[in-house]
Amino acid sequence: MKKTMITGAPGRALVLASALSSLLAFGGVSAPSAHAGTVREGQWYLKTMQAERMWEKATGKGVTVAVLDGGVRPSQPELRGKVLPGRSFVLREEGKDAREAIEAHGTAMSTLIAGDPQDDMQVKGLAPDARILPVKVTSGLGGAEALAHAIRYAADSDAKIISMSIGVYAAETDDKRKAQVQSAVDYAIKKGKLLIASSGNDGSKTNSVEYPAAIRGVAAVSAVDTHLRMTKFSTHGSQVALAAPGIDIPTVCDGKTGYCRGRGTSQAAAITSGSAALIWSLHPDWTGNQVLRVLIETAGKPSDGKVPSEYVGYGMIRPRLNVLENKGDPGPPDVNPLLAAADDKNSAKSAAPTAPVTHEPAGATGKKDKGKGKDDNLPWFIGGAAAIAVPGAVLLALMVRRSRRKAEARKRQQQGQAAAMVGPYGGTTPVQPPHPPRTPRDGS
Repeated sequence: MKKTMITGAPGRALVLASALSSLLAFGGVSAPSAHAGTVREGQWYLKTMQAERMWEKATGKGVTVAVLDGGVRPSQPELRGKVLPGRSFVLREEGKDAREAIEAHGTAMSTLIAGDPQDDMQVKGLAPDARILPVKVTSGLGGAEALAHAIRYAADSDAKIISMSIGVYAAETDDKRKAQVQSAVDYAIKKGKLLIASSGNDGSKTNSVEYPAAIRGVAAVSAVDTHLRMTKFSTHGSQVALAAPGIDIPTVCDGKTGYCRGRGTSQAAAITSGSAALIWSLHPDWTGNQVLRVLIETAGKPSDGKVPSEYVGYGMIRPRLNVLENKGDPGPPDVNPLLAAADDKNSAKSAAPTAPVTHEPAGATGKKDKGKGKDDNLPWFIGGAAAIAVPGAVLLALMVRRSRRKAEARKRQQQGQAAAMVGPYGGTTPVQPPHPPRTPRDGS
């Protein structure tokens, strides 16, 4: 998770101008201001998702989120009194409390989920009244096996949501350990839990499949940028279930005092977990299957009829449609919508069913081969009453004013690198190839 420092002197956040070149405002959709003076103002997605209005009805109270990561620091100001005793499944730390962290990743993800800041210079979580259960795991030695044990531990706890901004390469995991993780996920789903994972940050490189994102029943989340376009770095494929903001996200700095701007599918998964906590606190009698189904039903859908999309899954998360408008049918409590969809798809095929654990996206084998040109940005917009797509020419005029970028976009379109998307209100938006991301894979 590469970050851009937004703090100077220890303990004091400094003003940092946004990377955006202009303010985008169209049909109730707004991009972040070019001058975000506080950490809170830098959380552009909160305004886009209408978080202030949602907090009038739900705050995540009564919901515990298990954060499977590198540990969580309970001393973090936004998390004081919110971090429960957890457990470590890291080699040579087995059984120890997970309220210790060598690096800040788990703490950063926890603040995005449940941060309750003392002022605007700290991170506000989407579910500020939720609690955090830290479960310490790593992607190193025994990664998949430890992950399976950690999931079972979280499934047996009071946590409703299991948030996993972590990843173990499928190509580096043997069938026995894959089956262990799948069995643990199945166990957690039967216990009524909702499992959410980052899809990975290898979309522009090898697009290698990762676990737990590619495990059946887990909601894998890809990332969108500040313009709400699909990011090129997001690992994509049939495992992707949803998309969420994942660029220019203020987070706790790793190894430094203060806050940084981070990017990755880790952040997208954490924001999705916070969104789920909001919905669940409003509907405490629901199961994880029902919360997931509502997240899917209220998401902004792809326009080409191919649902799920290998880039955004069932679409962009829009929790406010349930929290503020009571939209989305929860359906049966004991049916996981992802498993049901996979079973329906398999039963419709005349060929033999695929292996139960791995569902590799097209062109991704887990080897160090290059992706096959299917990782362009997909423009998605949230705000107003629904997701909105705008005509390609208008989008370019709003987002990119420099003639050079316009020329590059037109050239790419002419080369057949653009596809079409349509929002619920109609209108077609060409898919614009992104600028190459500068973020290396961070293991999430």
